[in-house]
Amino acid sequence: MHDIETLARGFADLVDTYYGLFLAEPAMRDIWSGVQADHALQQIDLEDSRENGALVGATLARICPDADPAELARRAMLVMYLGNATMRLAIAVGRPEGDALVEDYKRLALNELLAG
Repeated sequence: MHDIETLARGFADLVDTYYGLFLAEPAMRDIWSGVQADHALQQIDLEDSRENGALVGATLARICPDADPAELARRAMLVMYLGNATMRLAIAVGRPEGDALVEDYKRLALNELLAG
């Protein structure tokens, strides 16, 4: 990805695919709840968010070379971590409210990722 439009489309597609996985396998919500109850699994989840955030942050740094790479990585990690929480919430409330929450998340996440 070399521009903001491609990043935005790719991110939205990724979120939609991830949400589709949760819709296809509602038990994933229960698995993620179990992850949050175990400290070792929480650390794995955190590391996954960190790694995914680093990938998104590196892409942002390429697109926005004047931005602070550490700030981009930090914000991207937060966005990725909140994506997991959004999916659990969207499944818990059911559709169409869940669909609306996922759309809200994409808008909020992209606004944060592309800010400043």
